[in-house]
Amino acid sequence: MKKFLFVPVLAVLFIPPSDGYWAMYKEQFYRLYHVHYNQYPDDTVENIFWLEQALKAGFANPLYAVAVIETREQYEKYCYLFMMHLNLKMIEQYLYLANKYNKRGAYFYNAPWKEQNLKSLAIAEQTFRTALPYWEAAVSWAEKARERRFRFMRLSRVEFWEDEAFRIIEEKTLDYGKTIERELALLEKVRAGFEAME
Repeated sequence: MKKFLFVPVLAVLFIPPSDGYWAMYKEQFYRLYHVHYNQYPDDTVENIFWLEQALKAGFANPLYAVAVIETREQYEKYCYLFMMHLNLKMIEQYLYLANKYNKRGAYFYNAPWKEQNLKSLAIAEQTFRTALPYWEAAVSWAEKARERRFRFMRLSRVEFWEDEAFRIIEEKTLDYGKTIERELALLEKVRAGFEAME
């Protein structure tokens, strides 16, 4: 009997302690997102994973928010801005990933690798199209954050999120929809160039 109790106790004693923590909230998953010096596809996919988890997760208590929150209205605006920002970061990551497979021109010396280039362009196109719904969501959240009742409310520590919302709604200088459409149009021209090769 003592022999059987000794084995589980011994096993528990030799389990190494974990230094990690369980990520449960948007703010925790967002902290796992980071920009790499070199944007390798694996790094970009990792960031997409963490951002997707952040989009699905619930918000943490306002005490643990990224911004300083004092009122319910500030918290509501914070939630809108955070969702907009997460969607913008998703778009950026998908654009990084698509550009790893995108081609800027169909050059004659690439003719021996025509099929590989066409496959690469197909991956790039699919990735660009995957980013479009995130742009629509970002615009929707930015509109909510720019509602009249929030116009003169400023949240410290996330001023750049407010700038993003302003650039999307008021100035219309931040428009990933146009960027993606432009990239897709160029991609079609390059694809036509590769398909014309013998």
